Order: sequence, then structure tokens, then C-alpha cells
Amino acid sequence: MAAAAQAKPDPRRYFETIGDGRGPIAEQEPVCLYLETTNRCNLLCETCPRTFEDLEPPADMSWDLFTHIVDQVPRIARVVLHGVGEPMMVKALPRMVRYLKERGAYVLFNTNGTLLTERKGRELIVAGLDELRVSLDAAEPRAFLAVRGKDMFARIVRNVRAFTALQRAEGIDRPLVSLWLTGLKETIDQLSAFVRLAHQIGVGEIHLQRLVFMPQDQGLARARSALFERLEGDEPKQLAEAARLAKRLGVFFNASVVALPPALDVDVLYRPWKSDPVLHRAFFDARL
Repeated sequence: MAAAAQAKPDPRRYFETIGDGRGPIAEQEPVCLYLETTNRCNLLCETCPRTFEDLEPPADMSWDLFTHIVDQVPRIARVVLHGVGEPMMVKALPRMVRYLKERGAYVLFNTNGTLLTERKGRELIVAGLDELRVSLDAAEPRAFLAVRGKDMFARIVRNVRAFTALQRAEGIDRPLVSLWLTGLKETIDQLSAFVRLAHQIGVGEIHLQRLVFMPQDQGLARARSALFERLEGDEPKQLAEAARLAKRLGVFFNASVVALPPALDVDVLYRPWKSDPVLHRAFFDARL
């Protein structure tokens, strides 16, 4: 009897294919490639260094540079097309996605969702984009303005709602759409509302992501605002309530960057990233 075919690795857990073969010297081609397709953005986020620092001159990655990089790793498994800028400002973005998909790569990027028109959404669908991650960071306009710097909450919600409705109407399951919320103490009280919002606009997956704070404590990018590895006051309760609500609504909720007290009454999947079992318990999965 022929041996059973080996299961194809999960592209969202691409790093697991390396296993124990990874050593101090890179002897294999990269598995994942991050390309900053632009450093331009149309928001002024209080958690982003480009809001406060003078970076290199505004520019998009040229097609020649893009292909020069990609062609050096023809068997790349996964490509992420974002950095500090907004990828959907890049005119050639759908062409970049298509070029990578023709090479068999799993392709995704984060977007602020402001430019997700029907035309651009269809272009990404046709190109074969696998994941579209929308960084929303709030459940209502006032908090959004405080975090993202511009009053564009309603536009983003409208864009995402229309895109997921288009997918349902036409039976399209790619790209997988998810909403992302930065782990800020200033917005954790909006978590349950964020779960409800995702459900209402047709998004089945949300992620609470780690705040990367700067040593200068600029804007909200500061250590005292980060939820990572410490919860205080009502924060554990708020997190647990959001996780339970997500489970009831059938929304996948990933809060793996946040530490939970060991006695917290909520279903979790333990992720042993470090030796401390208390600091790395929080991975909520409504599909369990």
C-alpha cells in the first residue's frame, strides 16, 4: 500500500515546518519574507513611529526592486506585504500579489481599511490574496480618532462590511478577513464591543495584538499603555467577557500576547512560548 500523502503545512503556522533543523547558521532559504511595499500612510496613529519620527523620504517599492528581491527566493512559502506604511496606497499591489501567488506563496498584509473600495477589493480577490488583516483599533469613532489620528472609523467599517458582503454574495472565501486591535489599556474596555462589531460586519476572526512601544514614550506607544504580560484591575474580567462573547458568536478570538492570571475562568489554549506558564496561557479560540 502506498504511504499516505504528507499533509500540507498550515501556511499560517509556516514556522513549524522548520522544526529542529534550525541552527545558528542559516543553511536553507528563508521561509517567510517581509516586504515594506511603501512607507507612506494616510493616518497618523498614536502608536506608530512614523507619526513622531522623520523617516526616509516617502516612497513606494518599485516593481524592479520587488521582483529583484522575490526572484532570489523562488520557493518562498509566505510573504507579508506591509511595514510602517499603508500597502493599499501602492498602485502595483494587486500585481505584486499575483506575482507571488504564481510562485505558490501564501500572501497577506495589514491595512487600515480606508482605501478598501469595491474596485480595489475585487482586484485583490482576482490576484489571489490569502489574508486581509484590517487594523481597526477601536469599536467606536471617538476611540478610533484618539488612537488612529483621523476621523475615518465610519468609512472603514462601511468598507469592510461591503467587502465581506461581496464575498458572501459571490461565494468567495479568500482573502480571509480579520480585524486587529492593538493591546492598549486605553481601549481594553471596548473589547466586547469590538467582538460584536466584527460579527455585525461579517468578520469571523479578530486578533488582539501586542503594542510595540518606543523608549521615548511618544503618543500611545509607551510601556504603561501596553497590555502585554500584565493585566490590572478589571482588565482580566474584560478580556474574559470578550472571549466568552466571541465563542457564543462563533468569532475566532486570538489574544495570545496578553498574560492571564492562572485562576481566570475562561477557556484557553496554553501556548508555552516561555517557561512561565502564567505569562503565556492566553490564546482564545472560539472554534475549540
